[in-house]
Amino acid sequence: MSVSGIQALNGWITIDDPGTDGSAAGAMAMTGSPSISGNALEFDTTYTYYGGELYYVSFGDDATSSNFVYDGWVYLNNSSGSIANLEMDMNQVMSNGQTVIFGMQCDGWSGTWDYTENAGTPTAPVDHWVHSSAACNVQTWAQNTWHHVQISYSRDDDGNVTYQSVGLDGDEQPINATVNSAFDLDWSPTLLTNFQVDSIYPGWSSSTVYLDNLTISRW
Repeated sequence: MSVSGIQALNGWITIDDPGTDGSAAGAMAMTGSPSISGNALEFDTTYTYYGGELYYVSFGDDATSSNFVYDGWVYLNNSSGSIANLEMDMNQVMSNGQTVIFGMQCDGWSGTWDYTENAGTPTAPVDHWVHSSAACNVQTWAQNTWHHVQISYSRDDDGNVTYQSVGLDGDEQPINATVNSAFDLDWSPTLLTNFQVDSIYPGWSSSTVYLDNLTISRW
């Protein structure tokens, strides 16, 4: 099953990510230009001191699917020099009530694709980013053009996630890493996707990023 056009769904919410330093604020708007589908979602973010802004929406409820492909298009304009990390996640509440976080980010600090693991336990979680061997630096992404991002991952019934591969503009890189990523968050059943933008500057900065044709497939 696939859900397409997720960027155009009603109900997107924006919050300052408390896991980042500093502060951030975000606003969203639908736009036809730049756009591929005619309905791109524009993220306008302001930051102070390495802040990060989290944008998210629920797009379904499925506790049993265990294989996923994230497929979307991202457009950076000339404000993208202020971006340190670009994060694209999916969260799923399993049948046992635990939430699996499938987290991936293009890390401008390390120059790698990073993935999320729970280095603790579901009841005493330690959310941790792991640097993969796959290269990515959002600072080098071309501006004023669309970039195609494709991420594949799966999980077992205990919330052990296998990050399989990540593709950028047709260049697929293997990840092939399995880690636990189950958290007791007391969430209601949901499938949810996050889109986060983090700042690279200690002072005030801003950026505008666009997301289009976001499809998440599951089985």
